Amino acid sequence: MRARDIMTRRVHSVRATATVNQIVRTMIGRRVSAVPVVDGNRRVLGIVSEGDLLRRVEIGTDRRKSWWYALLADPTTRARDYVKSNAARAADIMTTPVMSISDTTDVAEIVDLMQRWDIKRVPVVKDGKLVGIVSRRDVIRSLGKTRGGAARARGDDASIREHLRKKLSSLSWTDAALVNFIVDKGMIELNGMVPSADQRDAIRVMAEGIPGVRKVKDKLQVRPAALYYA
Repeated sequence: MRARDIMTRRVHSVRATATVNQIVRTMIGRRVSAVPVVDGNRRVLGIVSEGDLLRRVEIGTDRRKSWWYALLADPTTRARDYVKSNAARAADIMTTPVMSISDTTDVAEIVDLMQRWDIKRVPVVKDGKLVGIVSRRDVIRSLGKTRGGAARARGDDASIREHLRKKLSSLSWTDAALVNFIVDKGMIELNGMVPSADQRDAIRVMAEGIPGVRKVKDKLQVRPAALYYA
């Protein structure tokens, strides 16, 4: 799955000359939490999010001139904060540079980017122009489409058994030799020992995800590795 498959195509953007009031009206009216800032050719210059508008002099939320702020913040930071709180145009309050992706970027890469840089949305650019935006909500919406309504594929006991055996043998975080299982009419019974409850849960989830599995009965015992051969 790629960006073009999940992105919001109708992107509400503003120009660099847009005022704070215009930006706020756009965000509230269109029910969006951020707007890209673009030039006349739809090239992305920056982005204004709710976070960029939290510290504003108009509502008394700008940075107070406390002693600790003066002590900890260097002059450049204080000047930048002043601009954010007092400037009237998108060009001065927008976050820049902006992380952007292409419409062919894999969804896994998008999620990695969001988590690495702690961002909630990323513009999609094609041929240098804004064509969409992918937010966390878009990613979650795609999850609902893939796992939500499709019926689970069927599989006989032999295929389930082989599938589970291969999955267990590929694990790098537990000793598969200490895990046993029985498959009967689409039901898996797990037996054996694992070093932690987290590993037990992971094996159960892995078994539940195999096509054709109707139910998993977890009888795995949690024992620290040091006790295996005690």
